[in-house]
Amino acid sequence: MESTPAIFETWRDLVPADFADDSRVWIYQCNRMLRMQEALQAESLIEDFVQNWKSHGAPVKGYGNLFFGQFLVLMADERATGVSGCSTDSSVRMVKEMEKLFGVQMFDRMTMAFLVKGKVEMLPLHHLQYAIDKGFITPETIYFNNLAQTKKDWLENWMVPVRNSWLASRYQTMA
Repeated sequence: MESTPAIFETWRDLVPADFADDSRVWIYQCNRMLRMQEALQAESLIEDFVQNWKSHGAPVKGYGNLFFGQFLVLMADERATGVSGCSTDSSVRMVKEMEKLFGVQMFDRMTMAFLVKGKVEMLPLHHLQYAIDKGFITPETIYFNNLAQTKKDWLENWMVPVRNSWLASRYQTMA
């Protein structure tokens, strides 16, 4: 099994400790890695959004970050302020603005992301069985589980071996 580059081991250090474990999390996967200039611009947009994020006029205790130049993660601690439909809609608008600005897709749930040879690799779901059959994806391959919905789930289950993800039960050769 190949070793994981240090950058993929230390991402948790960027997650604020003062957010409750049940804080809501939204993960948006970009269909490509942003270029450095784009990533810097995206981080500025994310920071501005989080600083001004409101729910029914009340500030949301929020956090946002761009991980590995490809994953936008937003988090809201609802113990401080509940997140309403309108405040969730505002976050979706911000993500759609980023899509237009950078010419990327961030709402494609049919493309999976894996850590292969130290890089994030994208794979359409309909190619997964082929990748498994050819040995490109193994039970030990790290999968980015963007279905995490809470801080605790994100910290524990975002980057997991395929064998520990929902993919294992879906594909017989992985079980």
